[in-house]
Amino acid sequence: MTTLLLARHGLTDLTGPVLAGRTPGVHLSEAGRAQAAALAGRVAGVRLDAIVSSPLERCRETAQAVSEGRGLDVRIDDRFIECGYGEWTGRPLAELAKEPLWQVVQAHPSAATFPEGESVAEMQHRAVSAVREWNRILGSKAVYLVCSHGDVIKAIVADALGLHLDQFQRITADPAALTVIRYAPLRPFVLRVNDMGELRLAEDSEEKDGGENITGSDAAVGGGPGTT
Repeated sequence: MTTLLLARHGLTDLTGPVLAGRTPGVHLSEAGRAQAAALAGRVAGVRLDAIVSSPLERCRETAQAVSEGRGLDVRIDDRFIECGYGEWTGRPLAELAKEPLWQVVQAHPSAATFPEGESVAEMQHRAVSAVREWNRILGSKAVYLVCSHGDVIKAIVADALGLHLDQFQRITADPAALTVIRYAPLRPFVLRVNDMGELRLAEDSEEKDGGENITGSDAAVGGGPGTT
């Protein structure tokens, strides 16, 4: 089973009050650089076969912190870029919250298209397509990390959980938090969401509680032995 580690970038000076979106030149703040270093420490014991990043600076800098000392280059995939917020980009969130579209994004995001930007559904489609392609390229034994953005991560998690896109706002992806998804032949398994602790993965988990067996299932009856 392929294991995906989804990491949101660390804090920037715009995170929170402003919708940075695809604004160029938005780098990690001092706090964000500390978060990226802490993230690298939390996954230090995990073998990684690849590190992939959104092309935006704040993600590349976070991914670079994880890659140091591993002998892995950070690979850029444009499909993990932030949602195209169009005319909303760079505007204060307090101002955007007064827009009629804001309530659509909150309650019915599958119907939301940002002015002169992309739709939330388009964003989910490209990101999930990228994950499935990386799963195929890297193979069933691979463990890899993707550094991306909050809405992108939430959309990937919603897909893995089999949730309608309208439920993706119920998922949280904080700066420098980790989400872990294991992709089995029949279905994904969401192991962690928005986690800030040290990560340990059992290398032999596929033999213990995953993969096809005589029942034709890849889910352990009774919940499994907790090897992840």
